[in-house]
Amino acid sequence: MIRTDRLLLREWRDTDLEPFAALNTDPEVMRHFPAPLTRQASDAFAGRIRDRMAQDGWGLWAVEVLGGASFIGFVGLARQTFDAPFTPAVEVGWRLARDAWGNGFAPEGGRAALAFAFDDLGLGEVVSITVPDNAKSRRVMEKLGLRRDPADDFDHPNLPNGHALRRHVLYRMSAEDYHVRA
Repeated sequence: MIRTDRLLLREWRDTDLEPFAALNTDPEVMRHFPAPLTRQASDAFAGRIRDRMAQDGWGLWAVEVLGGASFIGFVGLARQTFDAPFTPAVEVGWRLARDAWGNGFAPEGGRAALAFAFDDLGLGEVVSITVPDNAKSRRVMEKLGLRRDPADDFDHPNLPNGHALRRHVLYRMSAEDYHVRA
């Protein structure tokens, strides 16, 4: 578990599955993903997250608001192994319910995840990716201090040629940059 001023990043519980499925069907939350997830696909995704966390001891933590909502989504770290010039890599990422947006929870949780990545895991670099039109996530990446070089932008290999979401932007932070900022 990781505690911030307002959040608890924790292991997943069975009670998280229903609200997770609800946010995964929200068209606004899923706007920059290929499609909303069915309940079955959402539960399977949560299962993969839990399995990875059990194996590694870290991952995409469930997020609860201290003294408030018991589950608002996830924030954390994920291994990216698809075929791209920057992989394998560890990505900092988030997916929060729409009613949690605009409160600074993604940057707050993201800062905690980056601290864990660099201070506890000793990683040399963390990345974050999204589609060019995802201005909200890109703002979070910039608030966290990740930097983009347009030369690093790429076509996501898991999406077919011609898919509207195939093009992705890549943001990076080195351990050196993190420690300078900290």
